[in-house]
Amino acid sequence: MRITESGNNERLISVDNAKTPPNFIKTIIEEDLKSGKVKEVVTRFPPEPNGYMHIGHVRAIFIDFALADEFGGRTNLRFDDTNPVKEDVEYVNSIKEDIKWLGFEWDNQYYASDYFDEMYNRAVLLINKGLAYVDDQSADEIRENRGTLTEPGHNSPYRDRSVEENLDLFTRMRDGEFKNGERVLRAKIDMASPNINLRDPVIYRISHTTHHNTGDKWCIYPMYTFAHPLEDAIEGVTHSLCSLEFEDQRPFYDWVVSQCEMEAQPRQYEFGRLNVSTMVTSKRKLRKLVEENLVDGWDDPRMPTISGLRRRGYTPDAIKDFIYETGISRSQGLVDIQTLEHFVREDLKMKAMRTMAVLRPLKVVITNYPEGESELLPAENNTENEEMGVRQIPFSREIYIEQDDFMEEPVSKYFRLFPGNEVRLKHAYFIKCHDFIKDENGEVVEIHCTYDPETKSGSDFNARKVKGTIHWVDASAAVPAEFRLYEPLLGEDEESEELATDETNDVSADEVDDFLKKVNKDSLEIVQGFVEPQMKDAAAQDKFQFFRHGYFNVDPQLSEPGKPVFGRIVSMKSSFKMPKK
Repeated sequence: MRITESGNNERLISVDNAKTPPNFIKTIIEEDLKSGKVKEVVTRFPPEPNGYMHIGHVRAIFIDFALADEFGGRTNLRFDDTNPVKEDVEYVNSIKEDIKWLGFEWDNQYYASDYFDEMYNRAVLLINKGLAYVDDQSADEIRENRGTLTEPGHNSPYRDRSVEENLDLFTRMRDGEFKNGERVLRAKIDMASPNINLRDPVIYRISHTTHHNTGDKWCIYPMYTFAHPLEDAIEGVTHSLCSLEFEDQRPFYDWVVSQCEMEAQPRQYEFGRLNVSTMVTSKRKLRKLVEENLVDGWDDPRMPTISGLRRRGYTPDAIKDFIYETGISRSQGLVDIQTLEHFVREDLKMKAMRTMAVLRPLKVVITNYPEGESELLPAENNTENEEMGVRQIPFSREIYIEQDDFMEEPVSKYFRLFPGNEVRLKHAYFIKCHDFIKDENGEVVEIHCTYDPETKSGSDFNARKVKGTIHWVDASAAVPAEFRLYEPLLGEDEESEELATDETNDVSADEVDDFLKKVNKDSLEIVQGFVEPQMKDAAAQDKFQFFRHGYFNVDPQLSEPGKPVFGRIVSMKSSFKMPKK
């Protein structure tokens, strides 16, 4: 970014190589820099380390890091570790790995727990100002007295305690004299406010839990909504960017910054949260899938976690292109999964080697091919990228094709193999079926064909045309492989997700139980087949396009040397069309 000053000292902003699409937050930042209100853009990405990040978090990561970078600013990575009951170092490490994998770097790494002493002192300040009090009501009583959207709340019977009594009780809370839930500290604002978030929100609760950073130093912990604005102010954040469900919290955010007399005055801005059809974007629901062993951990390729998408074979470029093209706005909505899959295909089509794999093998014997002989046939590694070169694939008398590439009694417009029909073998010859063998159950187990040696792929033979082309692997050289075919964890009729985050509105236990009943029990299919011989030593995370089947990734957890396991990233075809801008 270039910032220059004109003759009248007006700051002129010029952004080169924009990293984000045009959006309202960018406009705000440009105006703040131009007016001199902000000298340097400082953002923060503040995940709570209570689970793995998912596709919905990528938009927030993108906005915080890319916008700051675009304007020559900086981004802090801050772990909001205010609830030690749910948090773990495992989640901290996974979040850092995910951000780096996406291609972003943070300028500073902080924890909310770095500021626990400062937060405590600011809470004491509020008590001394008569703006906070210790409440002995239970959580249920506080909830009942909070009121509704149409009815005001009721004052706590402890709301008018003296400053001295509140200071004494809060000190005793800190010293561990009371049990969990026995008392809380609440801000004193307005129990009749039309904004429920201003009806004396709880700002500290008791939790006798060892913290991953502070150990047993504290047994009281600040609430997220109280801690967050203080953290932003302490770090000098200029633009506190968060998803739209925090909009109603903004008045409390501003109240905390003002009444706690923070020197810096950060501002909060909200953007529309990203939800993707058939993808689960509630950390509580995702955790339940892991705990109930419905998936193989947080990085299961069916999971919408960043680590799950990485293991499945999604690429950082594809994900960031998806985020860029879906835009940044204040609208809340649901993006079709086909949009995301489109960008995965677009990114892989020039990078992935195009090979052949047979997932459900059916043997074919080419009866007129010389026994004991074989040959090597040239095959382009990527027809759209000549730089990827050519490989040699073996061909001999016996090959494997897909079971559904043969029909004993073909249906209308079936152009693949059936008795008397001729097809082209990809990169090889024309073959014609003249016989087949069934087992005792009546299943076809072997096809007998003849080949025409004059129809070798790449030759000038054009006397005869065929409508069908099928893929194959040589039986004598094929490498056994496992294939994992994934379907969404949620069906299309269950695609809508609640537009809420764990920080603001936990999903209820009943909702989680109802969700588990709707999980697709057929989301994983495992089949055993064959791949071309050069793929025996394919490395973890190598990506291939298998003719007709789609894009596949070598699973980094399940593959062993010489025994590859391929997971399908996306299928070949999609009905998706890019919307006109």
